[in-house]
Amino acid sequence: MDLTPLKQNFRGQIKTDEASLEKFSRDASIFQIHPTAIVSPENTEDVKALVKFASEHKKTDAELSLTVRAGGTDMTGGSINDSIIVNVEHLNAITNLSTESVETGPGVFFRDLEPKLIAKNVIMPAYPVSKAWCACGGMVGNNAGGEKTFKYGQIKNYVSELKVVLADGNEYTLKPLTEAELQTKIARADFEGQLYKQVYDLIQENFRAIQNAKPTTSKNSAGYFLWDVWDGKTFDLTKLFVGSQGTLGIITNIKWKLVPIERGRQLVVFYLHDLKLLGEIINHVNELKPESFEIFDDQTFRLALKYWPEMIKRMKGSRLKLFWQFLPDMWLWLKGGLPKLVLLAEFTAPTQAEADKQAQTAAHNIEHHFNLPVRLCKSFEETQKYWTIRRESYNLLRQHNARKISSPFIEDIVVHPDQLPEFMPKLNKIIKRYPDFVSTIAGHAGDANFHIIPLIDLSTEEHRRQIVEMSDAVFELVKEYNGSITAEHNDGLVRGPFLEDRKSV
Repeated sequence: MDLTPLKQNFRGQIKTDEASLEKFSRDASIFQIHPTAIVSPENTEDVKALVKFASEHKKTDAELSLTVRAGGTDMTGGSINDSIIVNVEHLNAITNLSTESVETGPGVFFRDLEPKLIAKNVIMPAYPVSKAWCACGGMVGNNAGGEKTFKYGQIKNYVSELKVVLADGNEYTLKPLTEAELQTKIARADFEGQLYKQVYDLIQENFRAIQNAKPTTSKNSAGYFLWDVWDGKTFDLTKLFVGSQGTLGIITNIKWKLVPIERGRQLVVFYLHDLKLLGEIINHVNELKPESFEIFDDQTFRLALKYWPEMIKRMKGSRLKLFWQFLPDMWLWLKGGLPKLVLLAEFTAPTQAEADKQAQTAAHNIEHHFNLPVRLCKSFEETQKYWTIRRESYNLLRQHNARKISSPFIEDIVVHPDQLPEFMPKLNKIIKRYPDFVSTIAGHAGDANFHIIPLIDLSTEEHRRQIVEMSDAVFELVKEYNGSITAEHNDGLVRGPFLEDRKSV
């Protein structure tokens, strides 16, 4: 590939050395693909020049393509390819911060944005668990979600405006339009007018089919969200670009909606030994409206106990104090054995007194309606111990299995909460068919969204074959329950092939 014509109008970096190609050949997925070049735009003008270069040379080089990469934490292979990687790390400006909104470039890491938001007592609440490593462009590309998604929804609810460079090499602003504004756009005799007309006609001509294909689960990141673009009153192309994994254009600026931080918070922990109650419990707790409602299984629990000294180290507190905090839990486990599932419901409110009242009501209802052991956390440190198990146990598992690597391929499924008593035993049955795969289950109980990332020795041909076999079985089960094969992490290379069947989303 001759990049000389691009270099004439490009201020950023262009790298083709082996070290750079090796570094960008991987993301957080099971794949490795060596690109031809790494191109890092310095500004929007560089992005425009790059797209124009690609459009012109695509005619003579059919294999040329652009794949956008922000933080490189994609678990689906969506940020790697064998052509040009567009590294947006330099598009990292944070501007126009207020208590209602903020604008960022796609290369802004959420860890750098979050402190600025907290200083204003606001937050963009749809951040993922990987908030310390992920960047804003990837969050938009994947329609990310996380611990607070149950209450606040996914990224698509918080993107109010996008600036994007499209296939003609020009930058456009996408935002919600009234019907009159839409008709004005369609009337334009240019690239933008043609774009709006084609998307509008596509939706109008297939409106019923598109609406029938819309997932009924609380979350979804699979496919393109055509069902959200036009509701008869508002036409919003940001809904199409969110979740598109950079396949429709290159985002250069994002305008985010923000919400006030709830300062009062209280965590309720309860232990479940009988999966038959799971769906009913989740629906009951959901009605009480917690901000977060998380879950982890007995395998995760055993892992935390097995590597107990390291768990304590990660909690960054007094070992003696943490030991005493866990004594009540240990007593419960000794009396009734390890629970099959641990559920964490965190309630928030403007004041601590209000949050405490909500949590106490929830604890009382759970204990009396379902006769379950319940704990109300009494301190920040006690709360953090449960969140540490939820967030860190998988990292420990990965670190203690040198020959096996994390293999995300079925790790983001979602169904309906009331289906869980039937769904979970069937899912566990599939997982047990593959004893060589070390698997734990954790996720977002309120949404019935589960993350299962087996540790696998990918050097064996048998294990690689079993990845495909296990994917087929799990996704077939998800389809049986009208769920989505990916709730938060999108499709990429690992789930893209399954999108041909409409029912898979």
